[in-house]
Amino acid sequence: MKLCIVSDSHDRAPMLAAAVKAARDLGAQAVIHCGDLIGAMTLKPVLALGLPIHLVHGNNLGDTHALWRLALSSQGVLQYHGADAQLSFNGLRIFATHYPHYARGMACTGDFDVVCCGHEHVASIEQQAHVKGGHTWLLNPGTVAGLGGPATWMLADLDTLTFSVQSVLV
Repeated sequence: MKLCIVSDSHDRAPMLAAAVKAARDLGAQAVIHCGDLIGAMTLKPVLALGLPIHLVHGNNLGDTHALWRLALSSQGVLQYHGADAQLSFNGLRIFATHYPHYARGMACTGDFDVVCCGHEHVASIEQQAHVKGGHTWLLNPGTVAGLGGPATWMLADLDTLTFSVQSVLV
């Protein structure tokens, strides 16, 4: 199974939609958005693409009431989790948050196979040692909006546990 991981779209609907469409074309079956979406309407073009979306909020929160309404009207396509999300895909335990320090702390617990975050607008893929003696993948897709850095997103292949940073092509 493949996932599209995005973050920090900051109301840039065309950039977000381009990333999700590219991910879908590469076989992604779901989207994790690691926060700083801001406006709910940013998701309208993405919802039209038909992939399930899991969203957490960030420090640029926007209208949470509008996000909840959009999630309710999406018939399960959009799941708005609030500050963080505990997900399971392909038998893997995945945690998503906006904040890197929180993500690193959760990765250190060893309770998750993959932890995703955003906020820094810099893409990164690393393995974090955890207290149970193994490693957890710690992923930051960068900023899909291209604010303060290149416009990027991440394709995660959960079958092979490989991750690649992709450029947004609009």
